[in-house]
Amino acid sequence: MSITDNINKIKAGLPDEVLLVAVSKTKPNEDIMQAYNGGHKIFGENKVQDLVKKYESLPKDIEWHFIGHLQSNKVKYIVPFVSLIHAVDSFKLLKTIDKEANKIDIRVSCLLQMHIAEEETKFGMSFEEITDILNSVDFKQLKHIKIAGLMGMATNTKDTARVHKEFAYLKSCFNSLKNDFYNNNNSFKYMSMGMSSDYKIAVDEGSNMVRIGSLIFGART
Repeated sequence: MSITDNINKIKAGLPDEVLLVAVSKTKPNEDIMQAYNGGHKIFGENKVQDLVKKYESLPKDIEWHFIGHLQSNKVKYIVPFVSLIHAVDSFKLLKTIDKEANKIDIRVSCLLQMHIAEEETKFGMSFEEITDILNSVDFKQLKHIKIAGLMGMATNTKDTARVHKEFAYLKSCFNSLKNDFYNNNNSFKYMSMGMSSDYKIAVDEGSNMVRIGSLIFGART
């Protein structure tokens, strides 16, 4: 099956409200253009250098999502064009994004990354840390970011009950934050959870944004 066939097959199985981010990291421009020519325009990259190169050489109506761990010193390279930064895992990073966005007078949409997995290797904040940030005076000074929701990664395990539980926890945290901080704010709307191996579970648990790479483009090269 072609890349376009793969995308269409996945989309056909997703509820209408779920956005598909095609994870194009490590993939050549030709692969991205196949997906693009088939009508798909949302792509995710996890390395700043690769994302900047692809942005410069590919069609300008592509919506680029940065899905990897972002270092503060590299924020300035992607702020001018990135549609959504998925993995904001510290207040320090949020402040840097705000500062760089302020310089060019734009607002950048961000997702706060929560640590929900058993594995210590995954990045992310606790629910308490996120609540503390949103309650803080410092946070209220940030005028050039828009918190668009939460992102999380489940444990990489065959134990589906555990994956269900972790995604359900993220959804409950999302609901709680929506209720307490963003009740009348429609911009807080995304639950970015679910990848090639577990996106169906994520959707069952309320995800409305999935990040899928290998099921679209084949195994990583």
